[in-house]
Amino acid sequence: MNAAPATGPFFQRYADGHRFCFFHAPAGVDGRARGCVLAVHAFAEEMNKTRAAAADGARALAAAGFAVLQIDLLGCGDSTGDFEDATWEGWLADLADGWAWLQAHAPGPRWVWGTRFGALLADQFASRCVPGADGLLLWQPVVNGAQHLGQFLRLKTVNSLLREATMQPAGTPADRVAQPSPRADLAAGRAVEVAGYRLTPQLADAMEGARLGSPAAGAAWTPPRVRWFEVASQPDASLNPVAAKLVDRWRAMGSDVAIAHVVGSAFWQTLEIERCDPLVDATVEALSA
Repeated sequence: MNAAPATGPFFQRYADGHRFCFFHAPAGVDGRARGCVLAVHAFAEEMNKTRAAAADGARALAAAGFAVLQIDLLGCGDSTGDFEDATWEGWLADLADGWAWLQAHAPGPRWVWGTRFGALLADQFASRCVPGADGLLLWQPVVNGAQHLGQFLRLKTVNSLLREATMQPAGTPADRVAQPSPRADLAAGRAVEVAGYRLTPQLADAMEGARLGSPAAGAAWTPPRVRWFEVASQPDASLNPVAAKLVDRWRAMGSDVAIAHVVGSAFWQTLEIERCDPLVDATVEALSA
């Protein structure tokens, strides 16, 4: 295998446009990797919130000798399309193309890295990718897609209430015409716009059914290794019961699962863009080990 190409951005070309990619070449004399990592970004606005931290993580892993490929999925970031063009299977296909490119340029253990909602995509992709993944790297993973969808849709309800309160003249009755809920619109086959992102019923259905470690992610597949990182305000935090049950199941099935809590702010939802150096440092240490 030839040495990996130099660090930098490039575009993967498709019939429907392009996908923006950024490759982080591994440090070393000959540029050969000690492993390779495919990064799966977070969902909607959380993607923007986590970009800086994810870039820090990718650069640090590359400095430690790992080849890392970041890809903006269809309708996201600097890739072709609007958000409403995105589909779950289309995103998985984008990851498959990125995976094939990465395998052609970097040897070593193969990791799929999912941030927040990207963990659900990473899990499903890792259950079917060829060659198979050697491990999952999870940053503050979403465990339940339906719950994450509900939180996302609540943004629309909150924004509607705030807009209504601002526009309603003081002292007049609130004679409001009942509006369909976002879920009702989706159930009726109508896309809904939430915080500038137009969500289709098809993508919402896929999110609704996504569960980390569920049979939908590959009934016969258990991740050989999982490195799971949670960010908390206190070092003695613990996983919620649903996540803890999943970890126990993975371990019972033979998976090498390591959980780490690092102290930091919830950078995926803060108003200002924030980084999380302890998370980056712990990630590099875990994969280097």
